[in-house]
Amino acid sequence: MAVQLPLIFKERMQSILKDEYDTFLQSYDQTPTGGIRVNTLKISVADLLKLTPFKLQSIPWCPSGFYTEAGARPGLHPYYHAGLYYIQEPSAMAPVELLDVQPEEFVLDLCAAPGGKSTQIAAKLQGQGILVSNDLNSERTKALAKNLELYGVRNGVVLNEHPDRISHKFPRFFHKILIDAPCSGEGMFRKDEDMVKQWTEESPEKYAGMQRDILRSAASMLRSGGRIVYSTCTFSPEENEGMIAEFLNENSDFHVIPVGGTTEYFASGETAWTRNQMVSQQSISDGVWDQVAGTARLWPHKIQGEGHFIAVLQHHGEPTTEGNAVFQSTSENVVEPLALKQGKKGSKQDRGALKRGHESSSEAEAITAYHQFVKEHLSFVLEGHTIVYGQHIYQSSLPHGSLDKLKVIRPGWNIGFMKNGRFIPGHPLATALQASECVRVIDLSSETGEAVKYLKGETLEINEERVTCTTGATTKGYALICIDGYSAGWGKWQNGILKNEYPAGWRWTSV
Repeated sequence: MAVQLPLIFKERMQSILKDEYDTFLQSYDQTPTGGIRVNTLKISVADLLKLTPFKLQSIPWCPSGFYTEAGARPGLHPYYHAGLYYIQEPSAMAPVELLDVQPEEFVLDLCAAPGGKSTQIAAKLQGQGILVSNDLNSERTKALAKNLELYGVRNGVVLNEHPDRISHKFPRFFHKILIDAPCSGEGMFRKDEDMVKQWTEESPEKYAGMQRDILRSAASMLRSGGRIVYSTCTFSPEENEGMIAEFLNENSDFHVIPVGGTTEYFASGETAWTRNQMVSQQSISDGVWDQVAGTARLWPHKIQGEGHFIAVLQHHGEPTTEGNAVFQSTSENVVEPLALKQGKKGSKQDRGALKRGHESSSEAEAITAYHQFVKEHLSFVLEGHTIVYGQHIYQSSLPHGSLDKLKVIRPGWNIGFMKNGRFIPGHPLATALQASECVRVIDLSSETGEAVKYLKGETLEINEERVTCTTGATTKGYALICIDGYSAGWGKWQNGILKNEYPAGWRWTSV
């Protein structure tokens, strides 16, 4: 066995699994299976399957998910940089599927970094409704924001806040909440040996305290009839079944929607060990434990995937749409200039989260320049609330004031910024566009090598006939650069030369 598992961990797993323990232990000799999930915000599953150079096999619990064959390197293909798929561990695709997200809903991903599950939620929203993605770790929010931008999310907000502070701002607001809780990570031991090194006997108890607080905050933010999906990538019953039993005991207005045992892939929750070993659970009723058995475990010796736990918690109340109208996106592109802090400079904390820059132009000038760019370069109306923050301009699904006193990383779709009195379109604007939405488009081939040259930041020679324009538009100027028809970034075309606008921090660095 390549992975050296802690003795205490093995002893406990043996007491939980009993006759299955040897089979479980043998799974650590197997190579973890990789997976990708199609980003249906940009491409359909059927179209990706026509384009992909990889051999793919369907993941049974995720219609847009596929196993990749051993040795495949999907991160080293232009399609990855065009945001056509997300590289994701197969078991990690299950929680969002069970969240049952519908377009136009308000959804919160409470522990979202690095963003895999948020991009999955966004694909299900299809640009409608609101997605708030939060993570308490400020460094991890950088990857979270970048992934939402790469995968073309228009209706996302990124926060860096404690769940309790968000709950004070958004009581009973969200239809669906995902809690991919911080945990001891036992289910990832086979894939990531660093998780083994970080684990101690006290790890489950340490994380259980965090999980308890997160669940309580989430319950206060869920609207009547809403759903919470709680998931971990650990085997620890204290963090899984024990946590759900406590929650149900304290929240009689919730029940478990049974998913464990309903398929050959989702095993039932483990209740016997938890009831016998955890003294704190002795007073919990048989009825609660019957519900806990409906939670699900994904065991690595039973599926192609790593260890995972999932609980689907449904609120008893009648679903309500009260409050939706206040937060619906305006259908008008031209709206009054709005500052994130309603004209104020914001707190020191807010300025740290969203840097203001040098404020080289007024809000009115910024809005005018922005609208002029939209008129000249886009063929559709951008919906939402326009937010100006320093030099940066965003379109947000949330109206001004709704994010006051929160630590905001992205208040919405990052449209662009002002520089020397000119509007510069942002890379996230390009990655979320379809070719049909731009006045000027240049398509690059993934097979000839020119797409990789573009992704590396090189200047390209492009003949004028390859610049596709709408009626009346000239070939000179900003063009949406696509790879085999799918948006990847901006470029400026003039006299046969494509000036590369692909940002340095996003560039292809592989050989």
